[in-house]
Amino acid sequence: MSRSFKASAAVAALALLLAGCANDSSDGGATSDGGGGGGSAKVLPAQSSIETPAGAVKAAGDGKGKCAAGTTIAYVGAMTGDNAQLGINIYNGVQQAINEHNKANPGCQVKFSKVDTEGSPDKATGPVTQVTNTKNVVGVIGLPFSGESKATGKIFEQAGLVHITPSATNPDLTKNGWTTFFRALGNDNVQGPAVPKLAEKIGAKKVFVVQDDSDYGIGLAKTATAALGDKVAGSDKVVTKQKDFSATIQKILNSKADAVFYAGYFAEGAPLDQQLVGKGFKGTFIGPDGVKDDQFIKLAGSSSKNAYFTCPCIPGELIKEFATGYKAVSGGKDPGTYSVEGYDAATVLLSGIDKGKATRPALKDYVKTYDGQGLSKKFKWDDKGELAELAVYGYRVDNGKIVSVGTIG
Repeated sequence: MSRSFKASAAVAALALLLAGCANDSSDGGATSDGGGGGGSAKVLPAQSSIETPAGAVKAAGDGKGKCAAGTTIAYVGAMTGDNAQLGINIYNGVQQAINEHNKANPGCQVKFSKVDTEGSPDKATGPVTQVTNTKNVVGVIGLPFSGESKATGKIFEQAGLVHITPSATNPDLTKNGWTTFFRALGNDNVQGPAVPKLAEKIGAKKVFVVQDDSDYGIGLAKTATAALGDKVAGSDKVVTKQKDFSATIQKILNSKADAVFYAGYFAEGAPLDQQLVGKGFKGTFIGPDGVKDDQFIKLAGSSSKNAYFTCPCIPGELIKEFATGYKAVSGGKDPGTYSVEGYDAATVLLSGIDKGKATRPALKDYVKTYDGQGLSKKFKWDDKGELAELAVYGYRVDNGKIVSVGTIG
């Protein structure tokens, strides 16, 4: 994922603006009404639990780890900004892994450093340079967004510092020849084709595609549109920080689409959905991982009850053992989007450190040849830093909460 961010204060202003338009806060389940194209959307049943995979590697390891004092793993990514919650989800998962590791391994107390990029490609180079110049940092979790990952990949490469992104999905990131970049999830070549699969499951026959102007939105709209084929009812483009979507909404209504796929982020996706519903749209709103966030529900209000999402992320709240540990580091909050992926990525690095691979060259080589089961998936990368096991989950809004409806592709 990728985008530029406003200051966090702008989020509060946007929330107040939208709250004034909303009928109420997040209430109600998924819509059962069809859209302009006719037909009724099927309400997919919620998933209730996920068993911890057999043989999953845990952050604690065998408790025999030994490493030099000061050995550090860093999180580099958004901690403030419009979509900071994604970063918070990730670094809480990393913190959980490090806490479990250090409790079990008195001979290897790994330090954790967090550095804020605000999720901005323009601001990320400074923090990344700072981290790469910190010699005790042997591995990094991040960056969360594709734009900032694109802007900083060369810096990591020059420093020989391995970094695992739990959430950046632009397919082109692994085409740069970087040997330090690894992706802990499926890219948009996987998520895009999941859109028509979800549309079919809910009974949507015609889908209108809307994209924002980010690297993430552009790439995802391309793969989703290609996969949708003759299901595409039309398309339009919007821009980051846009507030009024009336022109796009009129195109959607004229198209008679019974679903809208929005390739972008919740900061714009929420007002788009709210304004759509306000203009009488009765269909389904489908958002990707960039929209799948509780802030979408908060900003869109009751309009959000028509929303489904695609995400190459596992619902961590349904893995009981993980969810319990996560709440201990998050102040009682449930795991969010990419929390488990953050935990798994950190566990890979910690496993290498415990095995004596605690220098930058050694840890990079360890990740390159890693082969192990995580909580979210099996981790084994190809020579470009992509994984083979690439599940995509579906989600929907149910009574003001985002719930998983299981794998869709």
